[in-house]
Amino acid sequence: VFPGNCWAFKGHQGQVVIKLPARVYLTAITLQHISKDASPSGTIISAPKDIAVFVSLLGPSGGVDADREEETLLGVFTYNVEKNPTQTFPLKNMLLPRAFSRVKLLVKSNWGNPLYTCIYRVKVHGKMENQKPSTQGQD
Repeated sequence: VFPGNCWAFKGHQGQVVIKLPARVYLTAITLQHISKDASPSGTIISAPKDIAVFVSLLGPSGGVDADREEETLLGVFTYNVEKNPTQTFPLKNMLLPRAFSRVKLLVKSNWGNPLYTCIYRVKVHGKMENQKPSTQGQD
């Protein structure tokens, strides 16, 4: 993670859909930004602040209503620039005990930069759908 080596989007709001390499029972999401010490300006106002995580409820085939995508919110959290640059947030998957292949990260605001927002790293945690019982304790 180096200053400027990030996924940047215009303004203070944006979204990204992450396609996972397999279907996963989601448990948490980790977000990483650079620290104030690593920033050339000494500030990290381009860091995301308020974030929501969604999954699509459509099945793998898309179904009859493939043009009408339904999403379910798995969590809303605030990335705190005063804490560790790497922060993990638990997701609420209890109501949807199934695996998903895509995760949408919606950034609602940042810490004050009107021009752009930077995301340095996103990690999705969970258990793969076809995981063997002997490895279920691992992310």
